[in-house]
Amino acid sequence: MLLTLSGRLQTRIAVLAVIGGLVTLAVTPLVTASYTAAYCILAAVIVIGLGWELVYHLLQQFRWEKDWPTLFALLNGINEGVLLWFLIDAGLIPNTTGVTAAPFSILFAAVWLSTWLWNNGPMRVPLVHWRFRGGRLI
Repeated sequence: MLLTLSGRLQTRIAVLAVIGGLVTLAVTPLVTASYTAAYCILAAVIVIGLGWELVYHLLQQFRWEKDWPTLFALLNGINEGVLLWFLIDAGLIPNTTGVTAAPFSILFAAVWLSTWLWNNGPMRVPLVHWRFRGGRLI
């Protein structure tokens, strides 16, 4: 089963909003960040991630299977995290002034790892049709 571009976009938005939102709710007090900054970062991850999905889709067209190995999908978080940190550091993400590298790294890593684990594990059980519809939720 290969996810279509539409399915990957829908899945990214839904999983980051639900699973990422819950993880952000739990992790934010532990890293002593404000909820406003944390959810602005999560929103930026969703928006910037949609652009990354287009880049990933283009790059996948050069692969024989037209898909990434699972480890590549996990490691793509490094690219996205670094870009997002540069945008935060440059002041381009609203309500994130004063966010330092350590809380950002912990929050981003927790959200990225939890959503990756959800996509590659438990999501496949209750949403069986998701797998056979190319990842589309709608």
